[in-house]
Amino acid sequence: MRKLVGVLSLVLLIWACGGGNTSSNVTSPGAEKSAKTKVLEAGADVIQDKSPIRKLNMYLDGFHFYNGHLAGQMEAHHYCAKLNEDLTQCVIYDGNGDSAKIMGVEYIISEKLFKTLPADEKKLWHSHRYEVKSGELIAPGLPDVAEHELMEQIVTTYGKTWHTWHTDQDIRLPLGSPALMMAFTRDGLLKPELVKDRDERFGVSISEKRRQRTDIQSPPKTPGADSWETGEIIQLPALTDHKHEHVNQNSFKSETVKR
Repeated sequence: MRKLVGVLSLVLLIWACGGGNTSSNVTSPGAEKSAKTKVLEAGADVIQDKSPIRKLNMYLDGFHFYNGHLAGQMEAHHYCAKLNEDLTQCVIYDGNGDSAKIMGVEYIISEKLFKTLPADEKKLWHSHRYEVKSGELIAPGLPDVAEHELMEQIVTTYGKTWHTWHTDQDIRLPLGSPALMMAFTRDGLLKPELVKDRDERFGVSISEKRRQRTDIQSPPKTPGADSWETGEIIQLPALTDHKHEHVNQNSFKSETVKR
């Protein structure tokens, strides 16, 4: 029966809905598409092969914050493809509609692969244990049974996330350096208004998701991830001098939270 549920989950991941209800955070400069551009797009859509994009058949919605800047929080729409049982790659958007902007990418690996990483590399990764158990991470449109099966797979994984467009700051273009992002690891860190807004749009309840996932087994996370908790902040040097200061590495401060 468990194998059957797994197969059904895969089918549902491919066909489930749950999008089109979250607008992009920013409006970018640029002229409207010309008739010529639209014709070229239509032709390319029919003629060109897009195998990698078609593999993005899993939709996850959660929240990130800037490593070293806990107050810099935003919702993140992940469109993912499992390369194999141990590796998943995701494209992250600031919405799920036609105007959504690509914010960055996330790579997700199994605990087995995470344990093989060098100590310095592990510092770039975050755990997903709390995201799953708390109900923060959802798979919009999936029936509860399929989502539960998916969360059982994700709970022990680790992610490395870089945002290249800081749309939460109303930056109209992808300016500045890519930023390393982290995930929340305990109650009281994520802004309640972000969750409330998300839950209303998708018609879900984080508290109900948490209740439904109490039976998901979640062994202690492997040491090395979530390095921000111990005050070790990693970010790239700033490439521009624009005024959105918390994208500048010099403005990141340790926000270690006592457990």
